[in-house]
Amino acid sequence: MAQTRIDFADASGYERFMGRWSRAVAAHFLRWIEPPRGARWLDVGCGGGILTEALLDLCEPATVIGIDPSHHQVEQAARGPAGARATFQQADARSLPFPDGSFDIAASALVINFIPDPLRGLEEMRRVTAPGGMVAAYVWDFTRELSPSGPLRQAMRAFGAEVPVIPGTVHSSLQALQSLFAHAGMLSIQSTTVDVTLAYADFEDFWEAQTPGYSPTTKIIDSMTEVERRRLKRAVREALSIGPNGKIEYAARANMIRATVPA
Repeated sequence: MAQTRIDFADASGYERFMGRWSRAVAAHFLRWIEPPRGARWLDVGCGGGILTEALLDLCEPATVIGIDPSHHQVEQAARGPAGARATFQQADARSLPFPDGSFDIAASALVINFIPDPLRGLEEMRRVTAPGGMVAAYVWDFTRELSPSGPLRQAMRAFGAEVPVIPGTVHSSLQALQSLFAHAGMLSIQSTTVDVTLAYADFEDFWEAQTPGYSPTTKIIDSMTEVERRRLKRAVREALSIGPNGKIEYAARANMIRATVPA
């Protein structure tokens, strides 16, 4: 199956889909990497600014710059809570518009697998980070279908529906991340996994969040007949673990990695 292209121009749709998960995992990530206070941060693939918001609240940075290839995401980040305390600009992770050694920490949240050339992106993060500084990232474990969209994707597959390939799935395992960081010339590479459990109020809350308009999965569902969609929704509902109060609760797994830039 051909790899799918995902358009992240729908910033508000992405927020509904991923926002609650992104906020939960960002705090785990920042506690794990134990960043120094007063650091100069670069948030690569900042999206709507969720990691930037978290690090501003938790890490006492000196400065923060967030970059993203989507001007829609950059505009949303600038309008958000971090807009007054950080700088956001449109840029490509494969060609960062900063001099060598401009930052103490370059971090990337849920993005590495979506960079068309992730090794080039990591090499750029290394370049703009000062010697002895930190490069760190995390992505969902797509290889094991442990992302927030995993339950829907698994239910669709069991139903016999087409399930789009998530870009960069092969780069989302811990082993793949370790290999990428090593090939990018990083030192003292460390990695871990974190499981984050969240709940949806009911099935409709889950369904609405999991089927944003921009998603290739949603486009497949929309192409079905009305009867097929009803059957699919019933199959998905039956596959989920629904509590007595109607809540749907499950865990997603993030693979995290950090390393030191050589002197």
